[in-house]
Amino acid sequence: QVHLVESGGGLVQPGGSLKLSCLVSGIDAFSVTPMGWFRQPAGKQIESVAALTKNGGTNYFGSAKGRFTISRDTAKKTVDLQMNNLTPDDTAVYFCNQLGTPHWGQGTQVIVSS
Repeated sequence: QVHLVESGGGLVQPGGSLKLSCLVSGIDAFSVTPMGWFRQPAGKQIESVAALTKNGGTNYFGSAKGRFTISRDTAKKTVDLQMNNLTPDDTAVYFCNQLGTPHWGQGTQVIVSS
């Protein structure tokens, strides 16, 4: 059974950084499994943030480009999202997903505010 657990969210000031982590279990071929981070601001639709392809490539969407970095740690079985230069527009619940599947984590809240 696939299980995804996000952590690392919290309150941060504008311009600050946070690192989110998604602990993955139940995926045998984790090192080549496409994974992604999404977010959902309050009252808005969920949107893509970043993705890892099976070949190790990365894709970034919207305002995440140039500020966020997605990475995979096969030893720890985590998918991490390093977020820099955060703005209030980054405030959202962030979710981890095994791309192309209904496997989602429960989300972690990020609030960017002074």
